[in-house]
Amino acid sequence: MNKMNWRNSIAILALGLSSTFTFAQSNLLNAKTPDQIGKKTEAELSADNDKPLPYGYVHDRDILMGKRMWEIIDLDERVNFPLYFPVDGDVMTSPDRRPLYNVLIEGIRDGKITEVYDSSYFTTKKSLKDIEASLVRIDTTDAGREYFNAGEAIPAEYIVKTELKAIDVDSYKIVGYWYFDKRQGELKYRLLGICPSIPDVYTMGDKEKDYVELFWVYFPASRDVLHAAKAFNNRNSAMSFTFDHLLNARRFNGVVYLEENVYGDRLIKDYMKENAQMQLLESERVKEKIRDFEQDMWNY
Repeated sequence: MNKMNWRNSIAILALGLSSTFTFAQSNLLNAKTPDQIGKKTEAELSADNDKPLPYGYVHDRDILMGKRMWEIIDLDERVNFPLYFPVDGDVMTSPDRRPLYNVLIEGIRDGKITEVYDSSYFTTKKSLKDIEASLVRIDTTDAGREYFNAGEAIPAEYIVKTELKAIDVDSYKIVGYWYFDKRQGELKYRLLGICPSIPDVYTMGDKEKDYVELFWVYFPASRDVLHAAKAFNNRNSAMSFTFDHLLNARRFNGVVYLEENVYGDRLIKDYMKENAQMQLLESERVKEKIRDFEQDMWNY
């Protein structure tokens, strides 16, 4: 039994190491020198479609049923790890391997992502200055305050700077639209927005942190940036997929916390109070209600 466990451990370690060094390593088997690894061949470049697959036009009259839903993607779940990792080390600095948080932040700072809002209803835009103010906290130690009270310049070693990074992201919130296309005769999903949920920088030192919605990115307007960023493919590192594909294909697990409703979009936790199990069951019921609509269309 111990021998079997030892073999399993070696196999897992070898797999982990190979995944670390071969991520997004296109042309790995055909490279003559190490500098050719990761560079696409001429055949790959000629066949590569470097644009996200455009959405088809959907007329309002073709929507037989439609419902907007909000979900939370917990980054502690293994299936959601491609959205979170890597969060430290030299690998994260590679242009081919970055966490989703860094892709969004860098896209906003570079001006490539402009449709950024303060809520999931996309009514009020949020500026880069407002976002960066939520990421950094500058404080002074007690010794530094003595210099300040004495009217002297505070030495740099007494100034504490706290900055939120990708490792601090707890989850992502998304909003999307489930609809039944009667022209195609199938149930479809369209992602509308995504938001990193991150601790309030002023509660980082506390035992219980307050989590805030940092910003809401309008997803259809950011697809080009997300298509250019690669996500880790745990099954085949030579065929990485983009964040645009990962999110559009719903390769994650999300828990519904709100559905569009007549009560002013009341949260599930507002009517399933102080009972986490019932909230999860209600979330599954909401999902099943949407899926059952498609099934019922084909029952006679």
